[in-house]
Amino acid sequence: MNQDRRDRLRDAAIAVLAREGGRGLTHRAVDEAAAVPTGTAKNYFPTRDALLRAAAERCAERYHALAEALAEPGPQDGAGAGAGAGPGAGPADAAQLAALLAGLLRDTAGPGRTRVLAYLELQAEAARRPWLAALLDPVAAADFAAHAHLLRAAGLPAGPERARALTLALHGAIPHLLTGAPATLAAAGLDDLDRFTRELLATVCGRRPDDHPIGPGGGSRRRLGGR
Repeated sequence: MNQDRRDRLRDAAIAVLAREGGRGLTHRAVDEAAAVPTGTAKNYFPTRDALLRAAAERCAERYHALAEALAEPGPQDGAGAGAGAGPGAGPADAAQLAALLAGLLRDTAGPGRTRVLAYLELQAEAARRPWLAALLDPVAAADFAAHAHLLRAAGLPAGPERARALTLALHGAIPHLLTGAPATLAAAGLDDLDRFTRELLATVCGRRPDDHPIGPGGGSRRRLGGR
């Protein structure tokens, strides 16, 4: 089968999930979103479960592509460039890590919004489909190891409990960012993502009273206390 058309259909399935939710994921809707003749999606993905699998695999591919792009060396610009979750790369200090995490959160509410919405819909579907839960599990589990790596790379305490706290806090921010309700964003501190990630790292990793705050140009490798 044509790989370009297959990818086009998988991207269309993600778009439909993000726009219409799980109930709206039909072969006809995917055909329309991909602007292909009726019956094309069914030819590539004969069942609805096959559509769900295709969307999940595409979401995983996009996630890994983003992580690899962030791992490319380059200047920190606050948008996530210059450090990433790859095993061979990482932020040089706490300030760079805070900037990276803020960039990832901006991607959630911006360019990555469709993918993240679709992924949340897939998680809801996975609650009723063990095979889909098994497919998504490695992607979700990888976040914990990736954040532990980033903490270590930045010279911060990186015990499992800290990686869990950081990962779950970031995941908890996602629904609020997608909704974009101003009062909730302000109450959660998500109206300033750079400040949010600096404060989150200070909270997760622990900071002595004489430590300097994590900020642009001020993130020393050893300024945070803890394990």
